Amino acid sequence: MIPPEADAEFVACMEDVLDVYERPYDPNCPVVNMDEQPVQLVQEIRQPLEAEPGHPRRYDHEYERAGMVSVFLFTEALGGWRQVSVRPQRTAVDWAQEVAALLEGRHAQAPKVILLCDQLNTHTIGSLYKAFPPEKARRLTQRLEIHYTPKHGSWLNIAECELSVLTRQCLRNRTASLAALVRKVTPWARDRNARQSGVDWQFRTKDARIKLKRLYPEVQSS
Repeated sequence: MIPPEADAEFVACMEDVLDVYERPYDPNCPVVNMDEQPVQLVQEIRQPLEAEPGHPRRYDHEYERAGMVSVFLFTEALGGWRQVSVRPQRTAVDWAQEVAALLEGRHAQAPKVILLCDQLNTHTIGSLYKAFPPEKARRLTQRLEIHYTPKHGSWLNIAECELSVLTRQCLRNRTASLAALVRKVTPWARDRNARQSGVDWQFRTKDARIKLKRLYPEVQSS
């Protein structure tokens, strides 16, 4: 949601993110977006009727809630890459473990990784110290540069675009367990990576200063 009036903090974070998006691709300093999304697990009470000529697969309206899990998505738009994992919860430690897997996995050789995410209270350097001994936490921190989208400005996060696609293509049907959800999202990410699906981000800082001019405070002359 875009603020209804001038908001200096929103503008500052927005321009910071947009400037990052304009940087050229650098494998030694990749730009990675991340976002997370809760998913309600749902078990069927009655067995669905399989599809047949003239009829799609049919579900009973009744269902049983089977708890919540969290989907973590990391994406490198300029590299046409994304990774999806599913966890039972989304605590500070969960976030830290996901970030560590990124830094020690795909980008183990990169001296610096730029991470864009929203301002959720678990998305902080402090979370690394909750998850790991201080030596490892500091080592990871030194390779991480975090930029935050504005509060109420998650539409600026490319990872949210990817989560939207994932939701439409994989999460509309009922899923009964964490393992079943993993079986859905893993091939989805693999297929999009194989097709090198990326995001062509067109909204720039110069556009924001025109189209969202109302968000910029009027500068008071001295």
